[in-house]
Amino acid sequence: MKQFGGPLLFLNRSDINTDEIIPAKYLTEISKEALKPYCLEDLKLPDFNPKTDVPGKAAILTRANFGCGSSREHAPWALEVNGINVVVAESFARIFRQNMYNCGLLAIDLPADTIEDLFKTFYGKPTTLQVDIEQGHLTFLSEGLVKEVLFTLTDFERALVKAGGWVQFAAERY
Repeated sequence: MKQFGGPLLFLNRSDINTDEIIPAKYLTEISKEALKPYCLEDLKLPDFNPKTDVPGKAAILTRANFGCGSSREHAPWALEVNGINVVVAESFARIFRQNMYNCGLLAIDLPADTIEDLFKTFYGKPTTLQVDIEQGHLTFLSEGLVKEVLFTLTDFERALVKAGGWVQFAAERY
């Protein structure tokens, strides 16, 4: 099973849609790798530059309703090919969330007050996220600051992630 977590990218906004994650004009690309340079290209946030802020990140902390909009696997693929394997948010669009797990990626829901506290504590600081899937434990670390947060996964979500996604899960069982 792959390791989850790493350097954290802060996207301080709700309702980030799949067109902002990967613009529709790139959906004709035939490989995940071709999506890599366009991840979050259309996302407009103060002081955010996808060309410099996305490389090297492995996790995202964001607000509510992440992945809303058009349902497409390309959005999790664009994150995955850029090395982002976990998104932590208050909530996710249902289909986007399932597509994350189908791709073997983590979409972790936390209460709004926890998300707010994490932003207040870590926003603007270089932060690393450690993920323990077995214990349902997140650890946020930055400049001597440490916050630990519990999360839950269903048995099926855990199995999908451990297998590396739906295709591998099905290949092992059917």
